[in-house]
Amino acid sequence: MKLKDLNQENTSALDRLADGIIGWIGSTASLIFHTLLFIVSFLLPIFKIVHFEEMLLVLTTIVSLEAIYLSIFIQMSVNKSNKHIEVIKEDVNEIQEDIDEIQEDIDEIQEDIDEIQEDIDEIAEDDDDEDDDEHKEKAKKVILKSNVSNNTNEIKSLKSKIIDLQTQLEELMKNQD
Repeated sequence: MKLKDLNQENTSALDRLADGIIGWIGSTASLIFHTLLFIVSFLLPIFKIVHFEEMLLVLTTIVSLEAIYLSIFIQMSVNKSNKHIEVIKEDVNEIQEDIDEIQEDIDEIQEDIDEIQEDIDEIAEDDDDEDDDEHKEKAKKVILKSNVSNNTNEIKSLKSKIIDLQTQLEELMKNQD
């Protein structure tokens, strides 16, 4: 399952609204709105529009309700992050499996190259009168063997990096719990 597919699943109007609210809550506009709300709330009693106690009661109620909804939105965001991490973890595992298969293929190719090299060595022993074409062919085989060896080292390096990514994902999941 890809991350894009996960985003398209279960995107009801309510989910889209919640995503929009979550995005807005962490914005500069939200900070400015709340700052202005508090300033206006405290100015109302100063200008004798509302009694101070009434303003505090209403403001406290609003802030309490907002805190409840914020905690719900935060939990929704954490849940979505966990889903995304699981999807990424699955992708990393698939990549790991692919790299393992490639490593096996390279090992088999390396064995084939070794066998070919042995055949070349036997032919060279049988035929002391090698010409330039045989030397060129032997040189090509050595270069091919070197390239396979380099690819093997690169795949081992990628495998190590993937293991590091898996470790980091597990740490992220532990930290979110």
